[in-house]
Amino acid sequence: MIVVPVKEGENIEKSLKKFKRKFEKTGIVKELRRRQQFDKPSVTKRLNKERAVYVQKLQQVED
Repeated sequence: MIVVPVKEGENIEKSLKKFKRKFEKTGIVKELRRRQQFDKPSVTKRLNKERAVYVQKLQQVED
């Protein structure tokens, strides 16, 4: 459960913004959207491999 302490005299919009940030960091919405459709294991492996190649290229450019 997400708890956002509200200080005395603090604006409600500011508190909502804090709540939204904390909620987004939990990744609940992202996980929910991911589970709404089924991806074949071969597709997920391919995407993971492409992501790994991309990250490796970025690291080579930094060096």
